[in-house]
Amino acid sequence: MTEKSTLRPLAITQGDPAGIGPEIVAKAFRDAPELLRGCFAVGDLATLRRAAQCIVRPGQPELPVAQIDAPVQALDMPPRSLPVLPLPGLPGPVPWGQVSAQAGRAAAQCVVWAARAALRGEVAGLVTAPLHKESLHAAGVDYPGHTELLQAEAAAHAGVALADMPVRMMLASDELCTVLVSIHVSLRDALAAVTQGNLLQTLQITHEALSRSLGRAPRIAVAGLNPHAGEGGLFGREEIEVIAPAIAEGLRRGWTVVGPLPPDTVFMRARHAPGHPGEFDAVLAMYHDQGLIPMKYLGVDKGVNVTLGLPLVRTSPDHGTAFDIAGQGVADASSLIEAVRMARRLAL
Repeated sequence: MTEKSTLRPLAITQGDPAGIGPEIVAKAFRDAPELLRGCFAVGDLATLRRAAQCIVRPGQPELPVAQIDAPVQALDMPPRSLPVLPLPGLPGPVPWGQVSAQAGRAAAQCVVWAARAALRGEVAGLVTAPLHKESLHAAGVDYPGHTELLQAEAAAHAGVALADMPVRMMLASDELCTVLVSIHVSLRDALAAVTQGNLLQTLQITHEALSRSLGRAPRIAVAGLNPHAGEGGLFGREEIEVIAPAIAEGLRRGWTVVGPLPPDTVFMRARHAPGHPGEFDAVLAMYHDQGLIPMKYLGVDKGVNVTLGLPLVRTSPDHGTAFDIAGQGVADASSLIEAVRMARRLAL
């Protein structure tokens, strides 16, 4: 069997066309040609050609942008070229750095197309460039981000209720991996989501997903909710009444789980650094910022967003649309390249 016959196309969505998504997609195809073999962008042809132009620098060759009509055609494209599968009805280039319903609708259409293609088995998975939540909202999209939109598509494809397709957000890099109990909700709602059922479900999704990728049972640390993990009930009783019972049930099921541990030190203990192997494979964080602040402090160029629990592979760079620098050709594509690398690994 040849290498080409084993390679499956990977879809990369253009993201919000007013942000840095299109240009980091173009940079990835230019700067990591071997890794991007068999990948293609889903979006608007003119938008991606504009992005390829904005990254041109003196003395550098331009990146060819070519239209394809089916995912499989990406396998025949030469390296250092950008194959684009254009979707009907998408707007042409929109103004850089501006929130708009038009841009939000275009970003959502690309994600929906790629998700459905993955669910049908036409692509190995999808890598999503950043979208803008305000633009999504302006477009009337009922979901606050990629994760929830993909969850809805997967549930509809499977013919099950949304609650029967539980998903979780994982942020991963070579140094640290964290999984979130709740995602894009207010802090008040995030605190209410710290229930024994949600914690146990998060542990199960994490254990199953990482067991597949690691080839062994993962070591999972569970962060406390309160300072010092509650200090024996002095700073809150959630650790005693909610978190510890969920951990005990996980242990009863044979999972390797430790906690609840103080959230101000657990990420340092889990970090894999030179001369300091991390104690854990993942940290289960109680809410969005608790888990993402340490990840992003280590460098957004390294982190990859992975959606766990879906019947498809989906990764994304660990940063937003960066409207303030969009169109200048200075955006860093490192996180997108790492997201492609991760998607390739997960799709094997």
